[in-house]
Amino acid sequence: MRQLPSGHITRRAGLAWAAAALAWPAHAQGVAVPPELRGDWPQARLQGQTRLTFFGLHIYDARLWAPAAVAAADTARAALAIELIYARGLSGTKIAERSLDEMRRVGSVDDAQAARWLQAMKRLFPDVKAGDRITGLQQPGQGARFFVNGQLAGEVREDAFAMLFFGIWLSPKTSEPTLREQLLGLRP
Repeated sequence: MRQLPSGHITRRAGLAWAAAALAWPAHAQGVAVPPELRGDWPQARLQGQTRLTFFGLHIYDARLWAPAAVAAADTARAALAIELIYARGLSGTKIAERSLDEMRRVGSVDDAQAARWLQAMKRLFPDVKAGDRITGLQQPGQGARFFVNGQLAGEVREDAFAMLFFGIWLSPKTSEPTLREQLLGLRP
């Protein structure tokens, strides 16, 4: 999988955190805060955004939202949201299955968890078409809540699930390190 070309990678932790802390508010970038986040975070910030492509095909655009800047080292413990805007139709079952595969890449998932989480994601993630949005909201100590096109789809009330699910994009073990850096605002 590949992302849009981008510039130089800043590797120094101090500079990386400073870049994240100075992320412009969403309204300054001309990107509207998703309505599903406005109630919880009226001052939500767009920390970073990127595009996921696979063999040249645009799959989705991703945005990282948070009530305050999130440092790369704090993603597993921070209130944040990942918004995916799909560019093409995809099966909800395939989205759930791929999510579980990526979660296993990030951390350990036993068979019982895998079965339970896969069923939950199949229930939460519908088939999507171009323009559809799925937004996942990480709630530290409470798990994750999901919205489809702004409407609440449901939640998974397990911190372990939330840590691994959002780790798909934000963990240092992600299969897409450039995407991670762009979402965290560490790279244009």
